[in-house]
Order: sequence, then C-alpha cells, then structure tokens
Amino acid sequence: MSSPRADLPAPRWLAHLLRTNPAPVPWSRTVRAAIALSVPVAVGAGVGELAVGALVSAGALPTVTADVAGPYRYRALRLAGAVAAALIGFATGLTTGAEPLLSHPTVVLIAAVSALISAGGNNASIAALQLFVFTTLGVGQAEAGTAPGPALACVVSGGAWGLLVALAGWTVHATSPERQAVAQVYIELAAMHSAQDAPTSLAARQQLTAAMSTAYDRLLGARSWLSGRDATYRKLLGLLSASTPAVEASVAMVNAGARAPRDVIEHFTALATAVLADAPLPDPPRRDHPDPAIAALYHALTKISTEHERSRGDRVPPHRRVLDWLRSLTSGPLTWIAAGRLTLCVALAEAVRLIVPLDNSYWITLTVGLVLKPDFGSVFGRAVLRGLGTVVGVGIGAVALGLGLDANPLALVVFVALLAAGVAIGKVRNYGILSAFTTPLIILQMDLTTGGDWDVVFARLVDTVAGCVIVLVFGYLLWPGSLRPRVGGRLADVSDTVARYVDYGLRAADTAADRAERSRRRRKAYRGLADLRTAFQQIVVEPSPAGRQAAAWWPAIVALEQVTDAVTAVVVTIEHGAEPPAESDVRLITGALGELADAVRSQREPADVELPDTEQLAGVTDQLENAFGAVCGPDPTRSRFLFRRRG
Repeated sequence: MSSPRADLPAPRWLAHLLRTNPAPVPWSRTVRAAIALSVPVAVGAGVGELAVGALVSAGALPTVTADVAGPYRYRALRLAGAVAAALIGFATGLTTGAEPLLSHPTVVLIAAVSALISAGGNNASIAALQLFVFTTLGVGQAEAGTAPGPALACVVSGGAWGLLVALAGWTVHATSPERQAVAQVYIELAAMHSAQDAPTSLAARQQLTAAMSTAYDRLLGARSWLSGRDATYRKLLGLLSASTPAVEASVAMVNAGARAPRDVIEHFTALATAVLADAPLPDPPRRDHPDPAIAALYHALTKISTEHERSRGDRVPPHRRVLDWLRSLTSGPLTWIAAGRLTLCVALAEAVRLIVPLDNSYWITLTVGLVLKPDFGSVFGRAVLRGLGTVVGVGIGAVALGLGLDANPLALVVFVALLAAGVAIGKVRNYGILSAFTTPLIILQMDLTTGGDWDVVFARLVDTVAGCVIVLVFGYLLWPGSLRPRVGGRLADVSDTVARYVDYGLRAADTAADRAERSRRRRKAYRGLADLRTAFQQIVVEPSPAGRQAAAWWPAIVALEQVTDAVTAVVVTIEHGAEPPAESDVRLITGALGELADAVRSQREPADVELPDTEQLAGVTDQLENAFGAVCGPDPTRSRFLFRRRG
C-alpha cells in the first residue's frame, strides 16, 4: 500500500478556515486591553484580594472584546451598551443561578432574546452577545457559591474602569479616528496607482472601497453630535465628498490599464499627510496630458478641497431605530431561524448540564452561545475554530497553573496583560486565535474567585468539546438547510444593485443632485460587492456543497466587480464631456444584469441576452460576458452563453 503523498494540498475549506486576516496589529487597542484587564489583577494582588481583582478584570472584558476603531462617540455608545448588557446579564445569572429550576429556563430565554436583539444592528449584536455571555458566567458564579452583592459590585467597577481606559483619549484626540479614515482613502489611492500588476491593482481597489466605506461611516455617524466640533466633521466630510471624482477617475484609469504619473501618486501621499496633521492641503499638480483618462484624473485633483459643504443630516430618533428593528424582525424568516437554532442548542446544553454530573458545566452553554452567535459567520467554521482555539487555550492555562502563576502576583499580572493583548490581536486576525487567548483569560478571571486548579482546566476542555458537538450535530448537521443554504441570493441582490448604478450612472447628470445620486449609487454598489466578498468568505470555509458552490461562484463575484469598474470608467468619460450611451443600450446592460440576477436566484441557466456593440461600452459588455460565463462555475458541464451584439 502506497503511503500518502506529503505534497497534497490541504482541503479547500481547511485552508480557508485556518487563513489569518493580514490586518495590521491594532497597537492602541492592544495596549488598552492589556491595561484594562491587568491593572485590576495587579491592584487586587497588591491588597491581598486577588479574587476580587480577577472579578473586576472580568467586568472590563466587554470593553476589550467589543472595542473597534472609529469615532469616540460611536465607540462610547458601543462600549457602554456592551457593558450595560453584561451587567444586566451578570445580575440575572447571579440572581437565578442558585436555583437550577429557575436558572436553566432563564438562560434559554436569554439566548432567544439575545438572538432577536442581534437583528438591531452591529452595536445591538455585540450587546446581545455580552448579555448572553455574562448571564452564563453569572450562573457559574452563583453555582460556585459566590456572594451576589460583592460579585456584582466588582463587575460594575470593572465595567467603569474599562470604559475609562477605552475612552481616556477622547478629550485629547477627539477627531483623530475620522482624520485617519479620510487619510486612509488617499493612502489607498496612492497604493492602487503604485501597483505593479493586475492582481495587486485589484486588491488595492478593494482596499480603496473599504477605506471609502469606513470613512463615510465614521463621519456620517459622528459629525452631528458634538456641536463644538461639528465644523471639523463637516469639513472632513466635505473633503471626502470632493474626493469622489478623483476616486472614480482613478478606478477608470486603472481599469483601462493606464499608469498614473509620479506627481499624482506623490500628491495623494501629501494629501494624507496634510489631513493627519490638520495642515493646509497641498496645491494639486496642474498640466495637460494627451491621455484623456490621465487628464481627467488631473482635473479631478483640482476638485479636492475643504470648501465643499454638505448639509447636516437629520438625527435618527430612538423610536425610529426601534421601529426599524421591529420591521427587521417581521421582514423575513432569517432572524427567527437563527434564534430558533440558538435556542434549541442552548436548551440541549442546559439539558446536558442537568443530566450529566459535571462540575461548573456552564462552559458548555457558553461555548454554544459563542459559536452560534447568529451574525458572526459560518457555524461550522466557528465550531471548529472554537474547539481548536480552546484546546490551545487550555494548554496555555495548564502551563500557567503548572508554573504556579496564581501564587506569583507579578508573573500573573504580566500573563494576564499578554493574554489581553492576544485577545485584541486575535479579534482582527482569526477567531481561533481569539479563542486561544480568551479561554485561559476567562479561566483565570472566573476561577481565581473559586480557587481553580488543574481539574478546572481539563473540565473546561471537556465542556468546550461537548458544546461544539452539540452545535455541529444539532445546529449544523441536523439543522434544515445548513448543508445547502441558498448562497446565490446575495450574489443576485448585488447584481441588482449594480444594475441600479448602471441605470443612473450611464445617463447625463445635469444637476448637483443628479451627480450626488450617481455617487451614492456607486458607493452602494461597491459596498455591496465588498459585503458579498465577506459573506462568501464565511461560507467557503464549510466542506458542504454550499462551501463548494461558494468557491465555484467566486469568479462571478470578481467578474461583477470588473463590470462595475468598467461602468465607472464610462461614467468618468461622461462627466468630462463625452456623450452618454443611447438609452436603449443602457436598457440592454441593465436587462442583462437583471437576467443574471434572476438566473442565479432561480438556480437556472441564464437565457441568451442582447448586448450593445459600441466602442464606448465595449469594456462593460466584455466584462458582462465574463460574468455570465462565471455563473457556470457550480456546474462546469454547462455551456457558455450566447450573446447577440446589437450595433
């Protein structure tokens, strides 16, 4: 019998699952995490109350796991919501945990409520996660006999301390995150023009799209709240809006294969430096160029200024946000399906805790909740990564206990600081890395209060495996639709979004309102494409047919991005004097995109379509043909599509 070949590649799903995100290390968040979680332990050890310090450190944990880059006001709302939810959950768990007949149904109910709250948006989602996690941790503390009053006071103190550390720089660097976001747009523009080959250029364009989306999100969410600094936000937002022609001209030029002159790249770099330093903007380079695409870019550079004003957007009142959340609950079954799956698996975990004699087995339920969080990607992928990460984390915890760190305060403080830093880094790199650092951290925070030992570490490993098994069997393998989710729906929706951009973008824009609407639709199309990539990257980690289908449809996503780039190239020429395409030709393109969406949505072969045969739209039609051909991916036996060209 021949031995297995050592050079065989790993399975597709495993390679995607273990891949880390090449995001830069968030050094400021890393330092804040280390300070927030280690200082309470140091103070507790210093006054001879290590268990109290550990519990205060646990109270600061939501400010570490929920922290993100962004405006201070946005971060304050997000972190305050997460801390408040954690406190409510911990109080609920402490109150009910001593009575099993009360605690088990309470945890199941909290799981269902948490899943429904998650539909309210990103901040609501992270708050819902903290609500469930700390309810479970509160139950564990109550089962261990911890006094409810002092324990809750410790967690409240930890939450306040974590908020103080996270937001301490607000008064000094209030607009720094917004400036960084706008400057990043110019950095990505310089990087895209500096790319040496097509793959690098494509990756840079995707980074530019992400930078634009991030900058708009931060500025639109922050500018109308602090009246004393509102002029600064409006100035930055006006600058970002005035940069849109340069972004569109750059995408068009790169799509056409043209290279930007060196002074253009240097100007984008200088713009980034000026924005970061809050200095006057440099004068744009001015010169004629025979290439119309490069000439359009030079002209667009002259539009970048801080004089462009945008009107203040209306603040969305709280009751409108609640109504939007309620509408999201009634608009479709996805939220209820996710809530049902989480509730079922939590109920099974609680049943296992009742039936099987395990010590402090609340970790089983905690694992189920962390893996099945409804909006955090692939159930299969998170279960595998959680299991692998916990095995590594338990190993780290075992080493800590074996070295007697709980008896060495200084070493323990350093160890907690390193684990906290690992949590901040793992949060942006890989869920398995995050689990590997979170597991020993929570073991120390929770079990120092009850005198944890080696048995606790191995009990956590058994509990995690049990939780992952429950999720994989009942939340994935046996759950209807898990193995064959309809992944094409999102691809079809984005195709429709691109069609709406085409319909507006390839027509004459005679007024400022028309041009603003065209830019809005362009941003929406590119954001939809970016979100589509993220969604498919989550599904592609599964070994199921859905994962294989997502991998096969990946070329269709790339082709649709190239269609959008080609449309943007035509839009730039229209903005600089070219005649818009005939309305009948625009209808042919939007009709082809509509047929592509309908075919993907219905899982059928697209019908033959007619495309315009004009030089102006040649790039768009060529990329459309590639997109139609890429839809054949899930079934390589299907033939290429036939196109009728109309001149």
